[in-house]
Amino acid sequence: MAQPVVTFIVQSIGDLLIQEGLFLYGVEDKVLQLRTELRRMQSYLQDADRRQEENESLRNWISEIREAAYDSDDVIEAHALRGASRRNMMDGVLNLIKRYALIIHRLIEIHQVGSQVDDIIARISSLTVCLQTYGIKPEIGEAPNSVHGRQRALRRSYSHIIEEDIIGVEDDVKILQSCLLNPNKGYRVVAICGMGGLGKTTLAKKVYHSTNVRHHFEGLAWAYISQHCQARDVWEGILFKLISPSKELREELVNMRDEEIASMLYQVQVEKSCLVVLDDIWSADTWNKLSPAFPHGRSLSVMGSKILLTTRNIDVALQMDPSCYLHTPRCLNEDDSWELFQKKAFTKVDDPDFRTSTEMEKLGREMVGRCGGLPLAIIVLGGLLASKPTFYEWDTVRQNINAYLRRAKGQEQRLGVSEVLALSYYELPYQLKPCFLHLAHFPENLEIPTKKLIRIWVAEGIISLVQDEGEGEEALEDVAQRYLTELVERCMIQVVEKSSTGRIRTCQMHNLMRDLCVSKAYQENFLEVFNSWNVVETRGASRAMPTGKVRRLALYLDQDVDRFFPSHLKSHRHLRSLLCYHEKTARLSEWGLMKPVFNKCRLLRVLNLEGIQGQRGKLPKEIGYLIHLRFLSLRNTKVDELPPSIGNLKCLQTLDLLTGNSTVQIPNVIGNMHKLRHLYLPESCGDSTERWKLDSLKNLQTLVNFPSEKCGVRDLMKLTNLRKLVIDDPKFGDIFRSPNVTFSHLASLFFVCSEDISTVHVVVGCPNLYKLHIEGPIKNFPEHHQISSKLAKLKLQGSELLVDPMPTLEKLPNLRLLELELDSFMGKQLVCSSKGFPQLKSLLIYDLPNLEEWKLDKGAMPSLSKLEISNCTKLDKVPDGLRFITTLQDFEIRSMFAAFRTRLEKGGEDHYKVQHVPSMVFSYCDY
Repeated sequence: MAQPVVTFIVQSIGDLLIQEGLFLYGVEDKVLQLRTELRRMQSYLQDADRRQEENESLRNWISEIREAAYDSDDVIEAHALRGASRRNMMDGVLNLIKRYALIIHRLIEIHQVGSQVDDIIARISSLTVCLQTYGIKPEIGEAPNSVHGRQRALRRSYSHIIEEDIIGVEDDVKILQSCLLNPNKGYRVVAICGMGGLGKTTLAKKVYHSTNVRHHFEGLAWAYISQHCQARDVWEGILFKLISPSKELREELVNMRDEEIASMLYQVQVEKSCLVVLDDIWSADTWNKLSPAFPHGRSLSVMGSKILLTTRNIDVALQMDPSCYLHTPRCLNEDDSWELFQKKAFTKVDDPDFRTSTEMEKLGREMVGRCGGLPLAIIVLGGLLASKPTFYEWDTVRQNINAYLRRAKGQEQRLGVSEVLALSYYELPYQLKPCFLHLAHFPENLEIPTKKLIRIWVAEGIISLVQDEGEGEEALEDVAQRYLTELVERCMIQVVEKSSTGRIRTCQMHNLMRDLCVSKAYQENFLEVFNSWNVVETRGASRAMPTGKVRRLALYLDQDVDRFFPSHLKSHRHLRSLLCYHEKTARLSEWGLMKPVFNKCRLLRVLNLEGIQGQRGKLPKEIGYLIHLRFLSLRNTKVDELPPSIGNLKCLQTLDLLTGNSTVQIPNVIGNMHKLRHLYLPESCGDSTERWKLDSLKNLQTLVNFPSEKCGVRDLMKLTNLRKLVIDDPKFGDIFRSPNVTFSHLASLFFVCSEDISTVHVVVGCPNLYKLHIEGPIKNFPEHHQISSKLAKLKLQGSELLVDPMPTLEKLPNLRLLELELDSFMGKQLVCSSKGFPQLKSLLIYDLPNLEEWKLDKGAMPSLSKLEISNCTKLDKVPDGLRFITTLQDFEIRSMFAAFRTRLEKGGEDHYKVQHVPSMVFSYCDY
């Protein structure tokens, strides 16, 4: 992964030349020469990265290139750091002798830095010659004899080879058959998508050979799509299977041009119903090569021809047909996993007299659990243990399960689990590789918050600026969001939860994919993980340890944090990123223990101390040494005072001060952090009467807890890039009295109403809202046309509305989540009409003391999946229209009278309205 490392260091050096030019005085020419040499090296690295498995010398050269790039970053940033410190000294009162001494020292330093840069340039030039000698060429593409290409060849599928032991796919087969055979479905393309080893090809074969499919289609063809397939070869192979050509026709085909072959195959699929399986297609570019031979749109449906494909990349299927059916098989459940394992591990499992010992079964189930339901891993494990009959051998495998799964191959497999999963990594575009490797920071089974992840990616510099011609510069966060989405589409990470707007809120990695990620991150010297929960994970003999200087460190902490600060960190002078995680409460006896860390690790860009529970106190002033810091999170740390030196952190992009204390003493320096993009403040920023000015924070996108006691709300009018604002100040509405006040980028807003300000003015002034939370009495409720049509989430609290808001809200076309809370409506009746709330997924009705009746017409809320009613004690029954909402999955009733519950339970008079709901929960409904 030297290429992405060099790429983002070239970007970093460019940024330093622009932003820190003052501190690079005297070495600018050397730095420019270094950047030129690194750019030249970039052109060789894609070929080199992909061929490094071929030769140990090549791997060593690539490792040296990576270290040289990192060293160049170290030298330049350290020089800029010293320049910043020297400027601070020069700004002070120094006598003439000391000023001359500083100037002489600076000249010596310039010479030393120049020499260091010259040494790095010489190293890079020498390594470039080595690559040229080995035959590495400065061109994009993969050598045809690459190891990864040979691995893909080993995975070639043949339709006649059928896996005998297939478990847990019956429902999947029925779904896919329905999509292919039912004319009412109307799908042209059916795609089986998922991570490597999930059994996509096995499932496709099961469908392909099913009797129903064989009888339905007039022609069937199976084509394995290699990564570097020749379109003509694929077309001919499919054509031969669909028409069974005579010897004479075969000879004619040899002399046909490519376009003639494509046209013939196209016509065959138009004239009769055909099913073509394209197995293991990796990229949209591959499909673009093949597509001229395949009908599309109405042409394909004339005789009902279909395409069934398997892919690890959802985007491939969507490129083929945006309206295709995407089928994503799930990992096997515990019972199916155990059944599949037994078939592979025990040759006599079908013998009715066969029994396993309790001890062996316990070991087996524990190891199967480590496979995470991935069929390939279970098959490989079963094949491995089939030749190990003793309890001792099984226990040995259990103790080193990850290492065995990486190396072992099953009875039918030519590649191991790690090799199959690694193909997805090798095929990543270079800009996605560091994003994937960065996920190795996070502990196993952790739900990763994507907002935080994206901001750390941006802070680390692994997200590059994108300039679209004619469209202006794309925000770094938007680029990072695209990269995250692409990793999801490539089935390398899994979505756990989405927000009301459809944004990925949390994600997770399959434990075997994570194991690959950690292994690759170590091989690439991308990071080190120090794990006090389970040291074996990162220190075991099976794990490749990073070589060279450590620049990223993840600490998995137990309750005793003192032994890690500063002893494990004070020697990490080259550290760029420090992320801390903990299972339980991690306690630091005093914040003073962080002083040596701040003093030594001065090149840090990312510092995440979230959740470390130290004594209430002041953050050490040495935090001010971290002038390169871009991301700082002190969330839930109990820090209650920041030193004035925090103002030295001029590069900060994200500052999270939601420390768990309602008040944090913050000096008046925030307004000088001009690069801030995301600012989370405590409820109170201290008792100082000094006024803040935040109107200079032009890059600010997120502002949580606007400090109304420190600032004037009119400062907000100059923050034109705001996307999220949380403000507990009724004066916020005042700024909309001025003409033409518009927050055009604001997507999420929490504000408090005052009775003398019309909510209409605020809503109209924020025309692109996706999320809106209003607290306090609403004077005039807006009409639906005055509210952003993009609004997806609305929460009303204490609104004291007397007029039913439902006739207005039900007209919002994209509203997905609605919460009416705590006296938000004081009337007696809510009415929802037919076809209202077309996209609503979740409705929560809380604490409406006067609500007596809720009417819900048939056809209203056709997409509702979650409903919660709480403490609406005058409401005696649910509306009859609930019985028509077939999408409703979860219904929770809290703090309602027992009679309300009785009507809904089985045998109750209203049970027929909710009998179709899979999950109903009653809480505190017995009074």
